[in-house]
Amino acid sequence: MRLSLGTRLLAFTLTTAVATALATAGCTAKSADDDGAAAEPTGKVELSFWSWAPNIDKAVDAWNAANPNIHVTLSKQAGGGDIVTKLLTAAKAGNPPDLAQVEYQSLPTLVSNNVLADIAKQAAPVKDRFAEGIWQQVTLGTDAVYGIPQDSGPMMLYYRTDLFAKYGLTVPATWDEFAQTARTLRAKSPKQYLTTFSANDPGWFAGLAQQADASWWGVQGEAWKVTVNDAATKKVADYWGGLVREGAIDGQPMYTPAWNKALNDGTLLAWPSAIWAPGVLAGNAPDTKGKWAMAPMPQWTAGENRTGNWGGSSTGVTDASKNKAAAVRFAIWLNSDQAGTDILIRECAVYPAARDAQSSPLLQEPPEFFPGQRDFYAQAKAIADTAAGFTWGPNVNVAYDTYKDAFGKAITDKTPFPAAVDAMQTATVNDMRKNGFTVAE
Repeated sequence: MRLSLGTRLLAFTLTTAVATALATAGCTAKSADDDGAAAEPTGKVELSFWSWAPNIDKAVDAWNAANPNIHVTLSKQAGGGDIVTKLLTAAKAGNPPDLAQVEYQSLPTLVSNNVLADIAKQAAPVKDRFAEGIWQQVTLGTDAVYGIPQDSGPMMLYYRTDLFAKYGLTVPATWDEFAQTARTLRAKSPKQYLTTFSANDPGWFAGLAQQADASWWGVQGEAWKVTVNDAATKKVADYWGGLVREGAIDGQPMYTPAWNKALNDGTLLAWPSAIWAPGVLAGNAPDTKGKWAMAPMPQWTAGENRTGNWGGSSTGVTDASKNKAAAVRFAIWLNSDQAGTDILIRECAVYPAARDAQSSPLLQEPPEFFPGQRDFYAQAKAIADTAAGFTWGPNVNVAYDTYKDAFGKAITDKTPFPAAVDAMQTATVNDMRKNGFTVAE
């Protein structure tokens, strides 16, 4: 059964409308205040927390030592889609945890199934501690908030300084310059490529689309607005497809033995990636330590300063929690208090979403793999502040699965990439309608 929005739209803000528009199977998202469970706790409180972050137990132990009346019990989980599936199952059975680490793109799925609570009122005091683009990823509508941002994945360009110097290349400031740099390299060294386009990594493509001001999901009146194939996304797809078809860049997928080898032996000179890329390079291209540098992403228009996000997660409070106020306090401490964020940085290898934490003394030294770039994290913070906001939808998995199939086929068949974006749009809309969502024409 799908609930009607008509009367609610007249009486409430867009936030309430969005929460209701997300309704499926007769469920609506509720505010943390709806059942009075957000009242400050009296006496000792027990909270359960699901997370996959490495060494997150160190943070939980620190919290418990400093807060004897709000005890958190950690349960380590697998990340990604696995934790979403387990949360849906646990909520249906009536025994979800009080808190859970959730990737940004998974929040709407959990909200639409009434798993997460709206914690906007409790979270309001810390909103300004996060960049606007990051805060938008935990927000649905104008104000409804379904998590405290934990980490972010601002995108930037990584490139081989030694090989750029060898071939006389300059770091591209625009995507037009990036394309010309790719062609110049191919003319000088036909066995090498500037980079590759990967049909296996939809999150990467989503970040590129965000930078171009794409908007894949939103709410229009009583319905979802789905525009995965908007003009910005098609522009990005057409750009990369053109470079692949002309042979200016490679079309092999990332995260394969062949890709690792290409990074390690210099077949690939650059990688548009995210803040966590140094760890990947250290593991996959160990022979290149000290040969890479990071720069802002090329821009679509000269002089702009904008990026997208690839990855990141939040800490959400479940609707079934009987101690929401205490749960929000822990989530805020973990993700914005210096004691919490220092542990995230030092022990969990997390790039924090909180602005102040991005200037932490723990981030004064560059990543070990980038010893020559002393201002690495200062640049990263400036880039993170320019990340575009983005609203995720309730079936990101369908859009992502279709991306892999459609773009993989386009690369094999050498056909234009915008058609693959259209395939994503069709599959996403059809799936939403099949599952009872109202989708605007």
